[in-house]
Amino acid sequence: MCTRKCSKCIAITLFPLAACAIVSNILLYFPNGQVLQLSEITDLVWFFHGILGAGILVILLAFMMLGAGGAGCCTNRCGVSGYLCMLLSVVLAVLGFAGGAYCAVISSLGLIGGPLCDTGDGEYVYPFRNDTLEECYLFNQTTWSICKEPENIILWNIVLFSILLAIGVIEAILCFIQVISGLTGFICGTCMRKRKFHLSPLLSFHCLFSLYLMLAVSLISLWNIN
Repeated sequence: MCTRKCSKCIAITLFPLAACAIVSNILLYFPNGQVLQLSEITDLVWFFHGILGAGILVILLAFMMLGAGGAGCCTNRCGVSGYLCMLLSVVLAVLGFAGGAYCAVISSLGLIGGPLCDTGDGEYVYPFRNDTLEECYLFNQTTWSICKEPENIILWNIVLFSILLAIGVIEAILCFIQVISGLTGFICGTCMRKRKFHLSPLLSFHCLFSLYLMLAVSLISLWNIN
């Protein structure tokens, strides 16, 4: 079976996952539908793990994979241009894997550390940041009442961070599969047809432009971490 079919299926799956990641990340800025001051929003939300990591970065990869599959050569070994495009798809898939993993890691930290909330004295703090595993609020729902404002902030964070964690893991797995598929096609060759394909200038520009954008998003994500 041609690896381009695998790439197309993965790309189609990545689009809704990335869209859900972006929406979930945006909703974290408005707990329970409330508009808060910037200083009252949980710090890990500002890492844009859903918007950049599992969102824009993965969408660019999916567009690249669809364009490659449509060209019929980017995931098949058909001449020098096919080799180059396959290699580029592998590089992009690695970046997509990094984006999904980044989202999963930040989401895990968000779940463990808990939200920023008002405990009743008008000051926003992180009441669960120093908890041990045995005392973790995730396993003790009675402690949720400590957060007075925003209303239902703990449940809001748990649900959205859990969604982002699941999306990040799934995207990382799919991108890893694409890396293996791309490397298999690059090394072994999967082109079933004897006719030669040529990479058009437009597709070349599309490949390079997607790569530049993904690299830029990756640098922004690293900058946010630091």
